Amino acid sequence: MNIDNGTLQILLYLAVLLACVKPLGAYMARVYQGQVDCLSGVERCFHRLCGVDHAHEMTWKEYTAAVLAFSIGGLVVLYSILRWQSHLPWNPMAMPDLTPHLAFNTAVSFVTNTNWQSYGGETTLSYFSQFFGLTVQNFLSAAVGMAIVVALIRGLASKNGKTIGNFWVDLLRGNLYILLPLCLLYTALLQGQGVVQTFSTYVSVPLVEAQQVDAAKDASGAITTPAQTVTEQTIAVGPAASQIAIKQIGTNGGGFFNANSAHPFENPTPFSNFLEMLAILLIPAALCYTFGAMIGDRRQGWAVFAAMTIIFIPLTFFCVAQENHGNPKLEALGVTHTGNMEGKESRFGIDNSALWAAATTAASNGSVNAMHDSFTPLGGLVPLVLIQFGEVIYGGVGSGLYGMLVFVIITVFIAGLMVGRTPEYLGKKIGAFEIKMASVAILVMPVTVLFSTALAVLTKAGRAGILNPGAQGFSEILYAISSAGNNNGSAFGGLTANTPFYDTLLAIAMLIGRFWIIVPVLAIAGSMAAKQPVPVSNGTLPTHKPLFIFFLVGSVILVGVLTFVPALALGPVAEHLTMISGK
Repeated sequence: MNIDNGTLQILLYLAVLLACVKPLGAYMARVYQGQVDCLSGVERCFHRLCGVDHAHEMTWKEYTAAVLAFSIGGLVVLYSILRWQSHLPWNPMAMPDLTPHLAFNTAVSFVTNTNWQSYGGETTLSYFSQFFGLTVQNFLSAAVGMAIVVALIRGLASKNGKTIGNFWVDLLRGNLYILLPLCLLYTALLQGQGVVQTFSTYVSVPLVEAQQVDAAKDASGAITTPAQTVTEQTIAVGPAASQIAIKQIGTNGGGFFNANSAHPFENPTPFSNFLEMLAILLIPAALCYTFGAMIGDRRQGWAVFAAMTIIFIPLTFFCVAQENHGNPKLEALGVTHTGNMEGKESRFGIDNSALWAAATTAASNGSVNAMHDSFTPLGGLVPLVLIQFGEVIYGGVGSGLYGMLVFVIITVFIAGLMVGRTPEYLGKKIGAFEIKMASVAILVMPVTVLFSTALAVLTKAGRAGILNPGAQGFSEILYAISSAGNNNGSAFGGLTANTPFYDTLLAIAMLIGRFWIIVPVLAIAGSMAAKQPVPVSNGTLPTHKPLFIFFLVGSVILVGVLTFVPALALGPVAEHLTMISGK
């Protein structure tokens, strides 16, 4: 059997990812169980400085209040930095303050771990805003997601308790022992590949050949900018490597440069591309093993990981196939082509671009090394569908696993209804409260996305942002709002989103998509923590065997994606039918 080079690279990527799951997952379990304490002195200093009682165990309501207060505080601080960046240091290019609507959208985006960007980083933000504003929130928002899933795991594993841990301790340990060490390693590796890391001003270099620029005129024909000869180019640089490391490891995704990881200063080589792709799914995949280790049954963690992988692999190869096939109408015209290379970097090619697109949207990462707007209709359908699964196929750091565990609870409930038994998971009965909270967590996202999409399509302000008419334009709106509502952050590039309408609409979708899921998840954690375990009987549904895994996959597909089928039919599917019909 002959396997092409692209397939081998994808298989290598999956093999390396799988090899990292157990060691990293086991280490993270030890971190959150308090078994790693080599930096205990640093922890104590932070606790004393912040007035944290590390021995205090929180109820789910206390934990929720701490999460919300911390996130609101981060939102206010980041908004303030962006609104007043012209008065702050490390602004060598004299970047002006952001407008209120753009600052609000950006602050919400980074606090919610979305990293949607309605701006170009190198033309909008100062080094201070990038480094002390965005990069700091990349660490904090990622650690919040990890803390939430650890609290849920404690609730599932607890035996008749009332507490789920201490948010401040979990937040600090996630940063100190997991995110910071990984990012230091990745920063060094990326710098070695050529990713820039400097606080110097932008660099001016002479052009090989001078360029003549025509005069610019206004609507009346008056010259606003005279004709000129351009002899040099300004090249943007900055402290990129450190931000790229956490943007990938923390599934944040926001690029230092406007072109994100398609930019050669963010992602210069095929090896840096492999490292960054690996970082996208590294922690989300390993957290499955952490889950199994912390509840004392590693089979449960592998079952969840298997369900995620079963969905991810076919969609990835489908995307690769569609991009390699390209537009069939070109062949009919006698045009020789090797697939759809539009919007892709030649140093990465089609296969690595499609693999990245699948990985970044399976996780709530959103970084790109190719332009999703330039994918074929069905190739672009894959990242959109992966987002609309609710970011549970690996998902974001923490958020992907707790989202999938909500689906596990729904699946156990459905199975219990089918056989006429009270549903149980990990030895605890699933009651009406857990099902109500799980239903809220699952339904809030599609309601937000579909309502917001309808609002954008029906209003003049929403339609004004569309660059491409027809099905593609609808897909741009649907993708943007799906991305915001699921805290992904990637986009179809044809939508003009830096307007008061879209900045506000997308910010609201990001807030709902983040916190209206976190609160029900923590409520489930608190409720499950208080339950007394029941003994396993002959009627107990095994939740680690292949039957349950495929049942879980079916539930995710049916409950998670079918809601969007009519919208997908109006967008990517309609565009594909238009393409093959030659119209």
